[in-house]
Amino acid sequence: MAKHSERHLSRREREIMEIIYQRGQATAAEVMEQLHDPPGYSAVRALLRILEEKGALRHEQQGPRYVFLPTVTHEKARRSALKRMVEVFFHGSTEAMVATLLDMSHARLTPDEWERLGQLIERSRKRG
Repeated sequence: MAKHSERHLSRREREIMEIIYQRGQATAAEVMEQLHDPPGYSAVRALLRILEEKGALRHEQQGPRYVFLPTVTHEKARRSALKRMVEVFFHGSTEAMVATLLDMSHARLTPDEWERLGQLIERSRKRG
């Protein structure tokens, strides 16, 4: 079985993962309560089972119900998704991705945010 970081998640699967990351853990009913335009309960259970098969979730039995937990940290999942995005949409170019992000958000960044970005770039430059 491939690791979670190597498997593509559908929009609905990503939505479920975000709910579980925000809560730390969740039952199928709790996931269903927070889904936008939720499918039926059995469909939510099927999606949770698929996420387990993909290695994104695991479950623990707590009394009569299953509680689902992520198998990797949110930060690790975020980095993996971003790496895939850079590879797919920017042909592996971090520079092209950052340039696009800066172009998209130029008008919305505050002077403090520009300062922090500059510091991050300088720190990264020093690390090599």
